[in-house]
Amino acid sequence: MAIWRRDRNSAREEKERSETPASTTEDEWRKTLTAEQFYVCRMKGTEPPFSGKYNANKADGTYSCVACGSELFSSDTKFDSGTGWPSFWAPVEKEQVAMEADDSYGMRRVEVLCRRCGSHLGHVFNDGPRPTGLRFCINSAALVFKAKSGE
Repeated sequence: MAIWRRDRNSAREEKERSETPASTTEDEWRKTLTAEQFYVCRMKGTEPPFSGKYNANKADGTYSCVACGSELFSSDTKFDSGTGWPSFWAPVEKEQVAMEADDSYGMRRVEVLCRRCGSHLGHVFNDGPRPTGLRFCINSAALVFKAKSGE
């Protein structure tokens, strides 16, 4: 699996980074997020399969990070993977997410994080559909959905 690298900072990334200070403390996150959101986003937890509110969502729109509002995924790349979590074959822009090796629970996986605030979103796997062959398996608790106008 190719891990995307960022070659240079865009003006948009710099603006977003300045709007969500890296100095946000865990106590501040705890006050901002619900208990489930904090568990998933800040403690790298996972919601039970088929329990998230966006797993079966078919509406057109965008999915943003629940912690910082960064736009992450589009309904245009969402598909039903049958796994019980919202799945996407690509983020809105590669630069919106970061990926890191995750060797927890005796498995080798690739963790997906919000690049802007560092929140845990889920994992990415090599068993997705074309054109990328990737499956971004994302926790609903890490997302906020905004429907396209008129939906």
